[in-house]
Amino acid sequence: MDPSSSGSEESLMEQRKRKRMLSNRESARRSRMKKQKLLDDLTAQVNQLKEQNNEILTSVSITTQHYLTVEAENSVLKAQLDELSHRLESLNGIIEFLESTNGTCPNPLTGPEPDDFLVNQMNMNMFCMNQPLMASSDALLY
Repeated sequence: MDPSSSGSEESLMEQRKRKRMLSNRESARRSRMKKQKLLDDLTAQVNQLKEQNNEILTSVSITTQHYLTVEAENSVLKAQLDELSHRLESLNGIIEFLESTNGTCPNPLTGPEPDDFLVNQMNMNMFCMNQPLMASSDALLY
């Protein structure tokens, strides 16, 4: 064995070892950079999703408020419909009564003379209203 050849083999092995170490360091650096880029991308995505989530929550809140407002208006309209239906039934009952009596009203007051003109006029105005009923928005107020 030649001592010079064994020294050159060791030198060659030492160079390969350094080259491998440098290659491993570079590979580790690329791996760290790749990992950092992935982390940065994920952080940006988290921020974007948080912003979208806030926008959706705001939209849901506005929609819920609108729904509650419409629901309250619907309840009021249903109550008004019910009241107007009852009033219509009552008015139809009055019309049926008037039609069944052929427009004549019995004299509900006793005592005054039938030939008394003012008493007859008062009875006609109070109990036989043969005039059309006029609708008014004031009638809906309590």
